[in-house]
Amino acid sequence: MQFEDLKATGLQVQYLKVCERKLWLHAHQLGFEEEDDRVQQGKVLHDTSYQRQKSKEVLIDNLIRIDMMDKHYVGEVKSSSKMEEADRAQLLYYLFVLEQMGIYRKGKIHYPKEKRVDEIELTDKNREEIPQWLAQIQQIIQLDKPPKKKKFRYCTKCAYYSFCWVGEEE
Repeated sequence: MQFEDLKATGLQVQYLKVCERKLWLHAHQLGFEEEDDRVQQGKVLHDTSYQRQKSKEVLIDNLIRIDMMDKHYVGEVKSSSKMEEADRAQLLYYLFVLEQMGIYRKGKIHYPKEKRVDEIELTDKNREEIPQWLAQIQQIIQLDKPPKKKKFRYCTKCAYYSFCWVGEEE
């Protein structure tokens, strides 16, 4: 399958790495993020960080929304590094999409509360993995019902926690 057939949003790539069930629920418009305090705090952090940056909230191909971009870097702002692998996957996907368009950049993940910036580059290994991630996303989204829930250490902090776990015995 070609990249054009497999496109996903950056959030879908991030959710793939966090929880397949969350990915499915969000893709089927069962979103609880708007009501979640942590998500709202993240939005405020995003809006108030790096205000002097000239290119904020860059929408590319009506598909990915990049937090910051200049002629050298693509930047993503995150409230904490607890989902570091998912954050990296999201930014690598942005770099991949841009590269498909002939735009070559490095990436920076900004964790302003931790005063930390991680720099990443797209590698050949990433270029091989990303189409596989996109195929996985399509497979999950096309399921008739959400994947079975799995308990992760971060479930209690997820916007979908009540949907998945309240009333269930662990």
